[in-house]
Amino acid sequence: MNNQNVLAMDRSRIISAVWVVTLVGVAMLAPLLHQQLITGTIVNATLFVAAIILGRRMGIMVGIIPSVIALTVGTLPAVLAPMVPYIMLSNALLILVFIFLKDKNYWLAVCAASFSKFIFLYMVSAFVFGVLTQKVLATMIAQMMSWPQLITALAGGTLAWIVYYKKAEKGYK
Repeated sequence: MNNQNVLAMDRSRIISAVWVVTLVGVAMLAPLLHQQLITGTIVNATLFVAAIILGRRMGIMVGIIPSVIALTVGTLPAVLAPMVPYIMLSNALLILVFIFLKDKNYWLAVCAASFSKFIFLYMVSAFVFGVLTQKVLATMIAQMMSWPQLITALAGGTLAWIVYYKKAEKGYK
């Protein structure tokens, strides 16, 4: 008898693993573009696609990595390092709100998730940096964590729809 162990994975787990690697790869490369509106749109699109394809748990996992990479490569200025855990939480919030509403209406889910992320980041950044830094710097950081976050989340939801749903209509999933 042969004493080899065989690892068997069903097709759906293999497909999920490929999606995780692909989405994490895209989210890791996006910060290298060094432009917040482009990077944010791509990262948010990966979060929406991860939520659609992988669900809550794996989607949140995909949402944790981009913030660390953005800080490491300089897309996220070092002064924003205290925000990284909150950015991760905001990504999780975006995914959870989106998943909760997506079956009712995709666009309602994108808007509600985007606004939730925006409001959370804006409030947290104003508080965190209001405590840690001078008022002028806190105001500037809160601005970075406000409208650009809303715009990139909405644009990411639109990009995810184009990438996922439009291709699905043509038979590519």
